[in-house]
Amino acid sequence: MTHLARICAAALILVLPACSAQTPHHGKKPDPKPEPTQQELFEYIRGKLLSLSPGDGINDNLEVAFDPASAILSITQPDGRCDIFLSAIDTNSAVWEVFDPSDTYHTREQVLRLTLTSLSGKKARTCYDSHNQVDTSLAANRVRLLFSLAKANEVPDFTENMGKAIKKLIVLAGGTPEKDLF
Repeated sequence: MTHLARICAAALILVLPACSAQTPHHGKKPDPKPEPTQQELFEYIRGKLLSLSPGDGINDNLEVAFDPASAILSITQPDGRCDIFLSAIDTNSAVWEVFDPSDTYHTREQVLRLTLTSLSGKKARTCYDSHNQVDTSLAANRVRLLFSLAKANEVPDFTENMGKAIKKLIVLAGGTPEKDLF
């Protein structure tokens, strides 16, 4: 019987650690990461618009400001500024594309452009020239955020992270959340 007891004891010593390793831990799950605030999202977007700005003297993002009371994001470029009405933007309309701003006389670096459109019947932006006069030559139903393609390609998951940040800021500014249409 002692021989049988030794075999059983040896089997238990081998089996019990394996069983306890498979037992789920019943400890408390870590708290979920808090959602970023409106100000944190703006700071992220502002930082990327300025640090990844095209350096061609035309499409440069010189300054970016946000007024949470009116939900207006203002982007200043060399030829003026555009006030973007975040609560009027359709979050389902985001399109990323590579754009070549070169013209016949000047070669420029390619830019990465995020285009967003307004909700039906609303104005997405008002743009002003360098003399602070409304520029009526630009479509009011479309917003374009510009980044240097070369600089953006150096940032891992840039388009995914920027897309999430701008959509979250739009929703926090009173816009409608993105909907899964299909």
